[in-house]
Amino acid sequence: MFIDSQEKDWNICPSLLSDAIGDAVNQGTPIRAVLSVDAFGQASDYGPLERICSEFSLPLVEDGAEALGAAYDGRPVGNFGKVSCLSFNGNKIITTSGGGMLLTDDTFLYQKAKHWASQARDDASHYEHSELGYNFRMSNVLAALGISQLSALEDRVAARRANFDFYRNSLGDLDGIAFMPEPPGYRSTRWLSVITIDPKLAGIDRESVRIALEEHNIESRPVWKPMHLQPLYRDCRNYGGQNSARFFQEGLCLPSGSSLTEEQRQRIVTVIRNCWSKNR
Repeated sequence: MFIDSQEKDWNICPSLLSDAIGDAVNQGTPIRAVLSVDAFGQASDYGPLERICSEFSLPLVEDGAEALGAAYDGRPVGNFGKVSCLSFNGNKIITTSGGGMLLTDDTFLYQKAKHWASQARDDASHYEHSELGYNFRMSNVLAALGISQLSALEDRVAARRANFDFYRNSLGDLDGIAFMPEPPGYRSTRWLSVITIDPKLAGIDRESVRIALEEHNIESRPVWKPMHLQPLYRDCRNYGGQNSARFFQEGLCLPSGSSLTEEQRQRIVTVIRNCWSKNR
């Protein structure tokens, strides 16, 4: 069951979530858990989410894969829900080339996850398996690589936020451009700097800008396609969907690496501004 994003932070809408849970209760189709996704480096609206999950006695699982270093109301991402997860994929703000981290303060869940991640081998001298397990352990070398980057986390967040500020200051005057919001009480890492382009106001659409950047060997991407529009989930229930669909149609992720130079950012901005100039 998929819940639409809300305008203020682009993440799961607590109001629609409450409606969906209420409907499920009334229809006798219980919900097992709520999974919130902290998209593009920004935490979800955890105040109301935690209250809703508490009201219905539902576990909250935080997908903080994209948002290490972000915070909500002073609490860092990774501190919400019964279980939280982070990603250290190659494109994340801290990377071990792949893999990630599971976080919980529940001893039972910790032991269970560790057991499953270690091939679910029973306590025996031979190989005995009472449950299906997986080999999800990170190597010591990769773990050390990740730990060594933690001291640079704040510097990388600052660099990503500087990218975003540069784009906003350099492109904010263009008709039809808007930027992913950061509500009061939130601290986004701006893991990705995301803009939206309203074709009616801009006279140009997102795809035209993406192609123009590509012609200059500059990679940009549309924002994530909503799950309820994916062929795999075409038959699943969803609540809302208009906001996430619009973000997908109009949204563009600009180059956002922590090592971008001012010269590179200016080159990106010049290509984008030329799209507006040519259109005019």
